[in-house]
Amino acid sequence: MSSYDWDLIQRLLQEVQNGAGHSFTPRPYAEQHAAAQAAAGQPIGDLDHLKTRACEYEKVLFERGFIESRPAEDGGNGENFVLTARGSRLLSLIDSSIPGFEHPRQVLDEQADPLDEATFDHVSAKAQIAGGAI
Repeated sequence: MSSYDWDLIQRLLQEVQNGAGHSFTPRPYAEQHAAAQAAAGQPIGDLDHLKTRACEYEKVLFERGFIESRPAEDGGNGENFVLTARGSRLLSLIDSSIPGFEHPRQVLDEQADPLDEATFDHVSAKAQIAGGAI
């Protein structure tokens, strides 16, 4: 999985960020993401594939340290997450509401596996990508 749907990953990370007290459910988030794309006039493709991909992304994000189980004292219920420092960096790099978000996404796409921990940590530490400059 070396090609990522950054918009879907952004949506999942935002749901993690706002998920205290709520179970993390990637399949419905994928449906909501598809509905938002359709409303914006963008093609959505195969919805079942998008839902499957969202579940795969949850696993990758968890296993590679972008998200971790939310502590009970922070609203954790055993089925929700918090962003780690790595996850926060990823969200800030790919956030489409921030001007210049296309450049970090392009740099990430140029990597063999941009969500590999060592690769991401190296690439995200570069000033030109972290600052959004070209």
